[in-house]
Amino acid sequence: MKKYWLAAAGVVAAVAIAAPSAVGASAQTPTGTRPAAPAKPAAQAKPAAPAKPAAPAPAVAPAAPAPAVAPAKATVPAPNPVRTVRAGQRVDAGQGYTVWLTRDGKHWSGPDGYENFRSVVDGNIDRSQPGVSHQSEGDATGVFHSGLFYGTRNVGRVELTDSAGRKTVATLLALPGRPDWGVWYASTGPVDGNGGGSHGVSLYDRGGKLLAELPRFDFPAGRG
Repeated sequence: MKKYWLAAAGVVAAVAIAAPSAVGASAQTPTGTRPAAPAKPAAQAKPAAPAKPAAPAPAVAPAAPAPAVAPAKATVPAPNPVRTVRAGQRVDAGQGYTVWLTRDGKHWSGPDGYENFRSVVDGNIDRSQPGVSHQSEGDATGVFHSGLFYGTRNVGRVELTDSAGRKTVATLLALPGRPDWGVWYASTGPVDGNGGGSHGVSLYDRGGKLLAELPRFDFPAGRG
């Protein structure tokens, strides 16, 4: 028994001596063997290209301002062509003539001071419809014309027309309260007493419509 235990112990000792050599040998590189090449570093990713800036939005032209709307103009009534005077108020009609109105009609005086009257209440004129009358007097310096207009509250003008077609617009007078009658007067150049002629007289409303007229006529030859 003792022989076998010694023999086994010798075998164990041999194994123990040989083991360190084997371990050291495994750590050494065998002669003639190339060392492994170092691993290539991983390829680096290329940096991303910078993003292109977005194209600027097209410029938008500012909207044109709305056209200014002119305020509506108020309708201006046409001026009243008739001058309002008080009853008995004397009006200088030129060339030495004076005209005034009373409730019963037209009055006028000439350069020599004499007075005349034309009634609107004696029944000689029909005030139910438009009409016009005419009186004239003058000399070598000129002619004074006057008369009545009646039958309308919408008189626009009284116009005289001579033999050559020349027109003269008369001045219009009326009493307060918009009566349906009034007086007109105007002056023209001298008229030839022998074979001369009168003026035609026309009455218009404010819209230009002819309401009434008196035709012109020639004086008989020899009348002075």
